[in-house]
Amino acid sequence: MSLTNNDMLDGGRQLPLVEDFYTIQGEGYHTGKPAYFIRLGGCDVGCRWCDAKYTWNPKIFPPVDVDTVVARAKACAAQAIVITGGEPLLYPLGILTQRLRDEGLEIFLETSGTHPFSGDFDWVCLSPKRQLPPLDEAFGRAHELKVIIQSEEDFAWAEENARRVGRYCRLYLQPEWSVYEDIMPKIVEYAKAHPKWSISIQTHKYMHIP
Repeated sequence: MSLTNNDMLDGGRQLPLVEDFYTIQGEGYHTGKPAYFIRLGGCDVGCRWCDAKYTWNPKIFPPVDVDTVVARAKACAAQAIVITGGEPLLYPLGILTQRLRDEGLEIFLETSGTHPFSGDFDWVCLSPKRQLPPLDEAFGRAHELKVIIQSEEDFAWAEENARRVGRYCRLYLQPEWSVYEDIMPKIVEYAKAHPKWSISIQTHKYMHIP
């Protein structure tokens, strides 16, 4: 039985947890903000440059009761929660986000937008991937569009996605880490020529934090 099956997950009362931890958000609009990360297992996008490939197989992460996770988040000083993966929208997130909302916490989602939305979020970061593009719904839900740039061809992909998000969605270009030195100058020049874009950098890797 798949871990995405509602019966196995008790309708979202349990979720396949990879890890949860309190840290600093390292990239995108909320860079520098303390946040409690809830990382769920399972991803069907399969980016070759993914830095969290250990999350892809949900079968190795037994479901954990969401109340246990929320209690750990509430026990620290965090005021914001980042739900990430993997691809968190593989799972029903309504119960988790309601429990977090009941505790007065801000809730941010990081997603590739490839599955229907569930749950209630204050901020949605959409990071579209060429090999499995987002559902139409995702573009209307995005507060932030973050496109990973590995080669100059990805600028056209970024623009294609930017045309589909809302007027007030924040637009970010982020260098793929393994080619940072080569691609960053091109991203800088592109952003200067197209100032609707800002640049996101994975600052947590410089801070040596998760």
